[in-house]
Amino acid sequence: MNLSHPKTDTSSVTQLPAYKLLAKISQRELTSSQVVESLFEQIEKNDKKINAYLLLLKSEALEKARQVDEKIAKGEKVGKLAGIPVTVKDNICTKGIRTTCGSKILENFVPPYDATVVKRLKAADAVLVGKTNMDEFAMGSSTETSHFGVTKNPYGPDRVPGGSSGGSAAALAAGEAIVALGSDTGGSIRQPASFCGVVGLKPTYGRVSRFGLVAYASSLDQIGPLARNVRDCALLLGVIAGQDPCDSTSADVPVPDYLSSLDKEIKGLKIGLPQEYFAEGLEEEVKSALLSTVKQLQGQGAEVEEITLPHTEYAIATYYLLATAEASANLARYDGVRYSFREEDPANLDQMYRRSRSRGFGAEVKRRIMLGTYALSAGYYDAYYLKAQKVRTLIMQDFQQAFQKVDVLVTPTSPTVAFKIGEKIDDPLQMYLSDIYTISANLAGIPGISVPCGLSSVGLPIGIQILGRHFEEETVLQAAYAVERNR
Repeated sequence: MNLSHPKTDTSSVTQLPAYKLLAKISQRELTSSQVVESLFEQIEKNDKKINAYLLLLKSEALEKARQVDEKIAKGEKVGKLAGIPVTVKDNICTKGIRTTCGSKILENFVPPYDATVVKRLKAADAVLVGKTNMDEFAMGSSTETSHFGVTKNPYGPDRVPGGSSGGSAAALAAGEAIVALGSDTGGSIRQPASFCGVVGLKPTYGRVSRFGLVAYASSLDQIGPLARNVRDCALLLGVIAGQDPCDSTSADVPVPDYLSSLDKEIKGLKIGLPQEYFAEGLEEEVKSALLSTVKQLQGQGAEVEEITLPHTEYAIATYYLLATAEASANLARYDGVRYSFREEDPANLDQMYRRSRSRGFGAEVKRRIMLGTYALSAGYYDAYYLKAQKVRTLIMQDFQQAFQKVDVLVTPTSPTVAFKIGEKIDDPLQMYLSDIYTISANLAGIPGISVPCGLSSVGLPIGIQILGRHFEEETVLQAAYAVERNR
């Protein structure tokens, strides 16, 4: 059976959105093999400069693409992502494929199973092309803490792509990915999406299974989609969302058809602007781009009012107590005994533990483990961890009260555009403040999306964040699509 097609321009193919590629592949205007080959050509051309990928799966991807092409040629039924290349962050387990979390301690770890989201991608006939770079164990806001080197922002080689899902966001911006998966514990999908000028969505906690996501902070972690447009983001979310018996925290809530409601008018949509998100530290260009976008939404019939989230000022402190405490517990398993890096020829068991962890973990991961261990230690538990849990409840209540008045909240995604590589890496507090606008959504478990809303005077992307009620990703995506239409 002849599946050959004329040679196509690789960059033009890889710039097409997933939903258009789907139509072309299904109508046999393009083959999945052509798309995948084009993508690998772009990666080979660009990635030495970007360092978005930690692992490429060229032969496996081309074989999967060939199988999809064959099914389509025979008229067989195919999945919702038939032939579409998908890139996956390297803290999401892939059976028989190395999964490092950007860390030396897991540099040779090969999971014996697929994460639920990976199973769902495969069932939808997606083509897995590779694993992307990230801050070590998802701890960072710049993808500078990876053991495998810094990822660079395609908008400027001296700029960070954001973090921790910086590899996925940079791959999309560089034309090295069509759609991608990331994880978000305190803004790790949304902030890099903002810095790289792409779309990134953190779903409601429980909307997407965490089974197979290597844990950082289990009550905050969430897998979500990144894409170059809102429609592709909605398409990918529809595939990975839904209850999973392997994850007791996944919710038994129906998954709507996110694509069908994107085009709905936003007339009458009530938008809240939280006054606390427009305080000191917000760059004037970011604020101006956001307010201009809000004005455009008003022009489409949305209603805007200022609201208050009074406990926002405590979000950073609360997050860095709870997340580090959970990290301290979750990362205790990496001791050199079973599947992690092991120090050679230790004198005794205690020395093996100490040296394996000392050499296996980077500085930021060690810092967070120590902070968390301290917060959980006898005599400090009530003063720190327990108090942080109580403040978390207050932050959740702030959102509940706000959503009684409005349908969505619109905020900056980040107080700044992408900062320079090396600018904040030696000042942890400044780095932590990069996530000041995204962290609260993780503490409250609500959905949030970052969508591009302009460029700064030096040509760097600016993102707008839209937050919604629990399990109302549909509304969040509608508002994001309204923003995108005006660009």
